[in-house]
Formats: sequence, C-alpha cells, structure tokens
Amino acid sequence: MSHVEGAATAISHSKRAMLRSESEISYNGNGEESIVRVPISMLKLTDSPRIDGEDPAHTKLLAEIAAPLPPIVVHRQTMRVIDGEHRVRAALLRGEDELDARFFDGDEDSAFIMAVEANLAHGLPLSLADRRAAAQRIVERHADWSDRSIAAAVGLSAEAVARVRRNSGLGGGQSPIARIGRDGRVRPVDSTQGRIRASQVLEEKPDASLRQIAKEAGISVGTARDVRDRVKRGLDPAPGGRDKKGPTPVKTPSPNSDPATPFGRTTADDTASTLQSLRKDPSLRFTEAGRRLLRWLDGHALRPDDDAWVVPSVPPHCAVLIAEIARQYAEMWHGFAEVLEQRGHEAT
Repeated sequence: MSHVEGAATAISHSKRAMLRSESEISYNGNGEESIVRVPISMLKLTDSPRIDGEDPAHTKLLAEIAAPLPPIVVHRQTMRVIDGEHRVRAALLRGEDELDARFFDGDEDSAFIMAVEANLAHGLPLSLADRRAAAQRIVERHADWSDRSIAAAVGLSAEAVARVRRNSGLGGGQSPIARIGRDGRVRPVDSTQGRIRASQVLEEKPDASLRQIAKEAGISVGTARDVRDRVKRGLDPAPGGRDKKGPTPVKTPSPNSDPATPFGRTTADDTASTLQSLRKDPSLRFTEAGRRLLRWLDGHALRPDDDAWVVPSVPPHCAVLIAEIARQYAEMWHGFAEVLEQRGHEAT
C-alpha cells in the first residue's frame, strides 16, 4: 500500500464528514424535509460562526417583515441553532414562543460547517473576518481537507485559505501527506510526481484535454492547467524546479507589458464572494435603497481578469498619471470604508 493510499484509509472519517452536510437533514416518508414546531425555550444560541454575534438591526428588520420567515435548522443532539439565530431573536421580538424548524442529525463539526455554508447562501452575510475564522477552525480540525474544499465551505478563495493554513502553525510533521478535494478524491499534498507525469502526458498527447491530463496524472484539473501553462512558458512543471531553458533573469515589467502576476486577484476573488452574499441579504434584496446599493457596488467592482486589458491599454506616457488617479481613488475608498466601519461600531 502506498503512502497516499494509507492516508486515504486514515482520513476516511474526515471524507465522510465533508460529504455529509445537508444529507443529514431529516426527511419525512414522502421524501420531503420534515418541518416541526419547536419551543424557543428549548433552543441554544451558541457556537455561531459570527465573531460579533447578533446584529440587532438585522433582527429588528426580520421582526418587521410580514411574510413568514423560513424554518430554522437545529442540531438535534444539542438543540443548538445551526441556521436562523436572527430569526429566533426576531420571533422573540414578535412575542412568539415557538417557530418552524428542521433537524440536522450530523456531528458538531458537521453542524458548524453547515452553519457557515447556510450563512453564505442566504441571510445576513458573514464578514471576511468571520469567514477567515471559520477557515482557521476547519484547518485545525480537518487538516486533510484541500484548500479548495475549505474555500468552498467558507466563501474564500483557495489562496486565502492557503494563507490561513500557513499561519495556523500546523505545518511541519503534523501536515498530512494527502488531502481530500472538493470531489471527495484523495490527492497527495506534494504534487511534484503528478506534475511530472502531467508534463509527460502533454508531450505524448499534446491535444489531450485538461480533464484527461488530470485523470492520467492523478492531479486536479487546476493543477493540470498550471502544468500546461508552465510548460508553454518553458518552465519546469513543478514550482521551484529549474527552468528548462536555464535560469531566467529577473526583469522589471515595462508599463505596456503584461504583468507577470494578476493584480489583486485573491482580493478580487474574496470581494466577489462577499458581493454574492450581500445579494442574498433580505435587507438589501427587498428594498429599493438596498438594490440601488448593490448595483452601485457591482458597478465599481474590479474584476479578477481586468488586468488582462487594463494595464496593456495604458499608454506609457500616461502610466504615471493614471497610477496617481488610482491611488487617489484608493484613498477615497479607504476613507469611505472608515466611515462605514464607524457606523457599524456605533450600531452595536
């Protein structure tokens, strides 16, 4: 048995935990989700993924909505509210003593992950700090999950999760030799051999699709794409390897050349995830002012691929002036952020 196969056996429990999620919601005999009335006095409002806890303004908004609110989700074993803490507090403001609920039958780790996923899908969005804290917790308890698996669960980019992992202090001998991907497959942490095999597949089958390369080399499609791009540039298929054409001198990019690295890509990915969560917030979706704000934010977003045309479009003699404008815009956005943060602190 190989090291990777041994790791696959050792982490089978974590794999099952990752694939559980909503499969452990209770269903009735007709295959429909079972919804029951639960006394609020029996519920526990603890272990929320929100660092700052309840948002009173959001609770008040929900209490004023005339339409019935969706059922909450409750962890059956502990009666902890997994999804719907603000709905519970809104019901209390209305003077209600019970509300509709669905039961979740997984373990507490699975319940926490479901709480994070539910808060990303609808309701009041989790802040960036909330999502990073959730990623930290999952990294600590499920170090064998891939960065992309954790990223999908907490609404961050894979690069952001990788930074959380590096800063977690769980490196060294405690790091697993394999991790579980989003598709449930187990892959080695060190993909060097897989990358080398992928480059061989490319040489043998230059017209092979990325999925075919990934399958034959035992790597992810994303890694196969990276290998193909590196080979096209004459680089070693594995980062850290030697350039096939010899050492490449460090160059300072000219203003009208394509940048070596996309500007702000990780930040843009995180911003896109935050905007997606905001679009699902009822206080924004169901008000004209909220919809106007969403359109405004979307219109001012910097897209991850904007670097492909923005930088090459700037004439060299205009580069310094446009760079100054960009800095001035950044300063105005920074001031805008400080005003909003102050308003948020005053509301709590």
